[in-house]
Amino acid sequence: MANRIRLADVAVRAGVSTATVSRVLNGKSSVAASTRQTVLDALDAVGFDRPHQAKERPQLVGVVAPELTNPIAPHFVQELESQLSAAGCAPVLSTHAIGKDDAYLRLLLDTGVSGIIFLAGRSAGPGSDSDRQLIDVPYVTINGWNPTIGVPDFSSDDVEAIKDSVRHLHHAGHRHIGLMTGPERFRNVQDMAIGYRQAMLELCPDVDQHVIHSLFSIEGGQLAADQLLDHDITGIICGSDVMALGAIRQIRQRGLAVPEDVSIIGYDDSPLMAFTDPPLTSNRQPVRQIVSGAVETLIELMSGSNPPRVPVSYRTELITRGSSGSAPKR
Repeated sequence: MANRIRLADVAVRAGVSTATVSRVLNGKSSVAASTRQTVLDALDAVGFDRPHQAKERPQLVGVVAPELTNPIAPHFVQELESQLSAAGCAPVLSTHAIGKDDAYLRLLLDTGVSGIIFLAGRSAGPGSDSDRQLIDVPYVTINGWNPTIGVPDFSSDDVEAIKDSVRHLHHAGHRHIGLMTGPERFRNVQDMAIGYRQAMLELCPDVDQHVIHSLFSIEGGQLAADQLLDHDITGIICGSDVMALGAIRQIRQRGLAVPEDVSIIGYDDSPLMAFTDPPLTSNRQPVRQIVSGAVETLIELMSGSNPPRVPVSYRTELITRGSSGSAPKR
């Protein structure tokens, strides 16, 4: 009975539940670092000896990324590592090639991870085999909402981001605006196309719409730009910064200039885009806020809570730089 009273005293003093105090006493890492410290301070205040478990080995959390070639991916991974570590967890990074999803996932689960965060791409929507493997492991996705899976997802608002890009170009006098983005099977690609079509229908209802699906790569951007330029497009919105760099290369190979002849807008505002030639106008993903939502929700799931399994979207910010300008006079 005395121990129960003391446990309740600690909970009251720390301003947390007795369940949270119990998790700290039992060495569970599914407690935020700041909350754990508050509980430990309360233990000291009431004269309760700190348990040895307070120095427990951090729980492992898997971070699965399809690739790190896109410069926004390392930015997400770095932020995930920082926030997971602050929460008392140890991140385990796994990157893999196409067709190796299940094999790498099995290796990751064998390390004893307590939860997983899937970052974009193919791994954001595990197939049936992966679903069966993950049945006892809580996980969330970033930029990979899949309604058939029904796990919490944290993504940029791709629809509104592309609308912002169309509005920006339209305000600068552009009417012949095209969109290049990735393979159509991805949800974020579909949302980009929706945003583009809605904005064009509203602002340029009498102008043909042009959506080109390609690869999220330099080469994919070159190929897509080549097709769009055949339609006398003066403003190109790209599904990633890497595609935008490919588009700029192709425009110059045609003897045209950016932004004098064609304006370019990227997506992600990944590191170094302010230092390209010309500096790239881009939709900046709120990486820190997205990661914060994903980490906090995963820790709730790992602690046994049941947060809403719905997608959460975050507004991007259009950062205007030298790659976009007024429409050319023709």
